[in-house]
Amino acid sequence: SGIGEATALFLKDKGYCVYSLARRVKDIEGINYLSCDVTDKEAIAKALATIYQKEGSIFALINNAGIGIGGAFETTDEEEVRKILAVNLEGPLNASQLVIPYLKKSQGRIINIGSIAGEIPIPFQTHYSLTKAGLAMFSQTLALELKPLGIKVSCVLPGDTKTSFTNNRVKQMASEDYGERISRSLKRMEKDEKNGVEPIKVSKVIYKCLTKKNPPVKVAVGFGYKCICLLNRLLPTRFVNWVVYRLYAK
Repeated sequence: SGIGEATALFLKDKGYCVYSLARRVKDIEGINYLSCDVTDKEAIAKALATIYQKEGSIFALINNAGIGIGGAFETTDEEEVRKILAVNLEGPLNASQLVIPYLKKSQGRIINIGSIAGEIPIPFQTHYSLTKAGLAMFSQTLALELKPLGIKVSCVLPGDTKTSFTNNRVKQMASEDYGERISRSLKRMEKDEKNGVEPIKVSKVIYKCLTKKNPPVKVAVGFGYKCICLLNRLLPTRFVNWVVYRLYAK
């Protein structure tokens, strides 16, 4: 749903043969759905083999699956931590590793959907920020490894986007030591997300990464977020943290 569904439909309209790997199979005309748990490496391998056998080639992998946790790092449930690491990091790493042999033949692309939260620290979403930061660095290093093989790697960084992600985030709204800071922070973030851009804007950036001869290794969605990423690199970390604290942690 959200960015994934919008991108699948957008690419279908551009003439691509699109396969969606997800646990919940939908019936949307023109989109091929395969039931697959993205945290199951064997299931991913089987799905890729099925696609290759049917289509004869695989041009691109878009790693879009992601979940969030909202709350204090100190009190986050261990099982939720394992889950977010598996979905947000382990899944994309496994899928990318398995698809490389196919992409060598097609000189294809790997596109990882990161987040501005991987560039800017987001309090009370520590696990989400760290997984998206890891995905961005994974994209950069993998791009270097695969460049001589003709495979291009990009990491797309959306900011606030109107999707079901906001409602699906696991939330811990209050804690004795953190008071109402958690609920205030999450409510502000949810408001920003609900007023964010439509998913199709992200889809168009993904499309550019698929079609450009030399796509960017990292690209933020929207001029405002491009500026934020630039300022984050130029300004002292102490100042960036002070601004974020006042917005989301005070």
